[in-house]
Amino acid sequence: MSMTPPPGWYRDPSYPLVERWWDGTAWTDHRRQPEAPQQPLIQTPSADGSGSGRAKAVALVTAAVVLVAAIVTGAVLLSQDGDDESAARTTPATASPGRTDGPSPSPSAPSPSAGDPSVVVDELNGITFPVLDGWAKPQYATDHDMVLSTPRTYDCPGDPGLCRHGRVDSLTVTATDETSPKALAEGDIEDAADSAYGHDLVGSRPFRGITSHQVVKSGSVAVAGRAGYLVRWKVRTGVGPGGWVESLAFQSSVGSQSLVIVRFAIDAGADAPPLSDMDRITAGIRSVGGKDAGGGVGSSIGPSE
Repeated sequence: MSMTPPPGWYRDPSYPLVERWWDGTAWTDHRRQPEAPQQPLIQTPSADGSGSGRAKAVALVTAAVVLVAAIVTGAVLLSQDGDDESAARTTPATASPGRTDGPSPSPSAPSPSAGDPSVVVDELNGITFPVLDGWAKPQYATDHDMVLSTPRTYDCPGDPGLCRHGRVDSLTVTATDETSPKALAEGDIEDAADSAYGHDLVGSRPFRGITSHQVVKSGSVAVAGRAGYLVRWKVRTGVGPGGWVESLAFQSSVGSQSLVIVRFAIDAGADAPPLSDMDRITAGIRSVGGKDAGGGVGSSIGPSE
């Protein structure tokens, strides 16, 4: 039975000196320079299905060197203590999956903060988010764009369903040549508002739609050391207290350096987090690998219609 490697950064089969993002089903256009010594590329096809003779030769030679090193290491361990059961039962390296249209399971080393409960790592966009009090890493969420949410749900006041008092989503802009954070934030805010308080993923209207909105904040902001731009709306809904939504656009520091859009949504009700958390989370965004690096993987979006 074939196995599909999980999403992650892997050696690019068409150019092994860089890493490329595998989304779990296909190669994307996101590439980056490796952040750690690369592991050998074994049985990895090219992105267009055609192999490279030189790449295959390099891979075979590297694999042979690694195999010899493993044999020598095993022999040394056994010679040190022939009665050591743990040495005699050394587990071999994980084999490449049987699937032939994906990468071998050897992604780059994870960020040191990947297991830190105080941050959420967005590996694709190369950024991390702080987990403030009253927020949590989403579990069992069907929306893979979500990187932070309030831990408890409540019955939506409109169409049946479960709603959250706050959420943060991370998305990558790949379907447009627009490079202006301001233009992207201004073009995305309507979609951000609709996804939070208009229609959900299955087309229901948990708040019976948005009846009005007001721009309460907009302007330039530094995000993880890069120039960004934000637009924030206060929205009123058909039912329920309404809330605040924000679109924040800035350039990623890794991969293809596509721009990133972070969407915020916080209810206006008494049980919701404070509005200031939007600014606190923005100020706490860091680049992966930075000294303050901190954490869900965003997805791709296109320009607003």
